[in-house]
Amino acid sequence: MVDVAVKAGVSRALVSIIFRNQPGASQETRDRVRRVADEIGYRPDSAARLLARGRSRTLGVMLTVHQPFQADLVESIYPEAERLGYEVLLSANAPGRNEAKSIEALLSHRCGALILLGPASEAADLDTLGHRTAIVSVGRSVPGARVDSVHSAENKGIRQAMDHLVELGHRRIVHVDGGRQSGSVERRRAYRGAMRRHGLGEEIRVIPGAHDEDAGIESGRLLLTERDRGLSLPTAVLAGNDRCAMGLLMTFTQAGVNVPGEVSIVGYDDSHLSHVMPIGLTTVRQDAVLIAEYAVRFAVERLENAELEPREAVLDPKLVVRGTSGPPRDK
Repeated sequence: MVDVAVKAGVSRALVSIIFRNQPGASQETRDRVRRVADEIGYRPDSAARLLARGRSRTLGVMLTVHQPFQADLVESIYPEAERLGYEVLLSANAPGRNEAKSIEALLSHRCGALILLGPASEAADLDTLGHRTAIVSVGRSVPGARVDSVHSAENKGIRQAMDHLVELGHRRIVHVDGGRQSGSVERRRAYRGAMRRHGLGEEIRVIPGAHDEDAGIESGRLLLTERDRGLSLPTAVLAGNDRCAMGLLMTFTQAGVNVPGEVSIVGYDDSHLSHVMPIGLTTVRQDAVLIAEYAVRFAVERLENAELEPREAVLDPKLVVRGTSGPPRDK
């Protein structure tokens, strides 16, 4: 800043005023100072400026690499954060980098609040973290913890998917779950409840899985192996999320199984993946834009008032019917 001031022939204080967009300088001087700054490559250090004020206006966002729906959320978090005057800093979970490391990295950069996308940490750990800083859990409710949460009504989304399949005439409906990942427990419970509600309790079958393509591939291979041994394929599979559904679709298609003629597939999320598959994926849509807006607002409001009681926003999902679901052949 001193270098800019010297070259522009003004005081350092005036340079500071100009870069803070404060009154006190003519437009001609502002243009000259900014032109000099561009010439010498000066950029204001917003992080240092915020820390000098004693408060960071940065929201830390933890996400998992290769989760398309979380990428959709991040895309929507940025504009809402910027609208409220906050910067966004990302930290990713990846092989060899667990959730604890991702969170500590954000804390070490003095983020004002953390938005955790699909956190898998124990509730007690999240509660402890919530007493250290403002925390918003996205995709998972954490009852009893000092954490705000935003998620879809999983039971409503699964109910819509199951009603759709049953109305098409399906009875042998298998669920490939998401293991311990966010929303999995609720989706698994809702699947079982929907099967019983439709009088299909004896047909309930849950295949342990995960929210990735590998889980879909392995589940598809398992079902194909059973078919080769004389068992019937299910007429429909409800996947834990879109990535799992993609693995199923790829496995069945490569084996010559017609989707949806022989097996219907339904996903969950309506991430951008669902639009680029060879067949449009029938899936339960979570509103990424609205979820992101709630998450950012919760984080900012807690920064402004740390005494707020934990809040929970539960948003309605919506079934989107595309090409991977249809009536079973034997209907």
